[in-house]
Amino acid sequence: MLVKTFGSAVFGIDATTITIEVNVSPGIKFFLVGLPDNAVKESHYRIEAALKNIGYKIPGKKFIINMAPADIRKEGSAYDLPLAIGILAATQQIKSSNVNEYIIMGELSLDGSLNSIKGALPIAIQARKEGFKGIILPKANAKEAAIVDGLDVRGAENILDVIHFFDGKKDIPITKIDTRKEFFKSLNLLDVDFKDVKGQENIKRSLEITAAGGHNVIMIGPPGSGKTMLAKRLPGILPPLSLGEALETTKIHSVAGRMQNNESLMTERPFRSPHHTISDVALVGGGTFPQPGEISLSHNGVLFLDELPEFKRTVLEVMRQPLEDRTITISRAKFSVDYPASFMLIASMNPCPCGFYNHPEKDCLCAPGVVQKYLNKVSGPLLDRIDIHVEVTPVHFDELSSKKETEGSQSIRERVLKARIVQQERFKDLLDVHNNAQMSSKLIRVYCKLDLESQQLLKTAMEKLELSARAYDRILKVARTIADLDSSKDISKYHISEAIQFRSLDRASWAG
Repeated sequence: MLVKTFGSAVFGIDATTITIEVNVSPGIKFFLVGLPDNAVKESHYRIEAALKNIGYKIPGKKFIINMAPADIRKEGSAYDLPLAIGILAATQQIKSSNVNEYIIMGELSLDGSLNSIKGALPIAIQARKEGFKGIILPKANAKEAAIVDGLDVRGAENILDVIHFFDGKKDIPITKIDTRKEFFKSLNLLDVDFKDVKGQENIKRSLEITAAGGHNVIMIGPPGSGKTMLAKRLPGILPPLSLGEALETTKIHSVAGRMQNNESLMTERPFRSPHHTISDVALVGGGTFPQPGEISLSHNGVLFLDELPEFKRTVLEVMRQPLEDRTITISRAKFSVDYPASFMLIASMNPCPCGFYNHPEKDCLCAPGVVQKYLNKVSGPLLDRIDIHVEVTPVHFDELSSKKETEGSQSIRERVLKARIVQQERFKDLLDVHNNAQMSSKLIRVYCKLDLESQQLLKTAMEKLELSARAYDRILKVARTIADLDSSKDISKYHISEAIQFRSLDRASWAG
């Protein structure tokens, strides 16, 4: 007897439906074909033990199981459940009349319980697109898949629930999620707030500009000056995720297996902070079976690289192309996958190995030339993609002990939102440009025109401070954002003046 069940394979952030054909004939043999990996091949042992422990069995017959399309590699243990249901239906131990109406996925434990799987959201999206009635998967993934409306999402705790469902003995309740209610429930909840930061008003201002224009920023200062504390509060002043952004972000984390059990929709912007020992593959994604890297996990959010010069040079250089294209393509001999990577890069570093170069109170202990050598660990092309360089100085005791309440994240976010609305209107006819940081040189010439006074100020600053040529466009982009925060149609000399301050590392005399 031949029975077909359906599973799903995830490539990149999209799913492909897999047809599992189970044919039973006289004999004693078990063939599993269709390019399965070792985890899929081992499913035979898990299925046999699980069925035995719930009172069913794999009879002594000849089984040929084909997983089509046969040219796509099938990976992981999530095919246990559709394979088991296919075997039971083909041997007439359960009714097979409606098994082909559902996408079935789940990893079996030896006692028959179901373990969570990766990629539940893209699998559910593809199931709805292809007209399946529903999807049966582990209960831990049900809320995540239920974000997709128009699909019966049934979360089972064990294989016995699924068997009884197809036999008509017991129903598996349909999991329903009010996506919009779930989305708005925790949209404006802030775990950390700029109210907690004492002093550092100039750094808060630079991060406000960063958030308003979508710029990348590097903070440079001695240990203990608050760089990490400030960086962690940046997501709280970014505009809230739109529903589309939340779904896209959730898809990436679902594929990577980063969703918590019974979690449905991500409503907070991601904040990723990998350690400096990270490999280039872990950062940008890849591996034998490609998975999203940190730059994709921080999509629509913030990637924070603390102690930037301590990262391996090769790791930092692989970010150059994703920072420009906002996507990363992982290519292999037989296929390639694309992962989105539209993130804001926030980097921090000490000014020198001892950490006290330019410190107002402590002396730098580094030998001559060491400071420049340390800064050279970060390449010019990477710095070229960072619009804002800001120096962070230590906070004085008087500011730390002050009872004066400082401005909170919510009021800063309101100003950021107003500036972003201006930019949305400005770039509404452009598909790939959403904020000032994404402007090309051509767009800079259109939207960053200067009057004679501003032009002269910029010329003087570049000559006196010996700013590099790459600083020119960056200053104009940042000045455009400052003008947007000011609700000013034109860029004035005051906006240029403030933007010039944010190019510390471009000054020829900075490191002596």
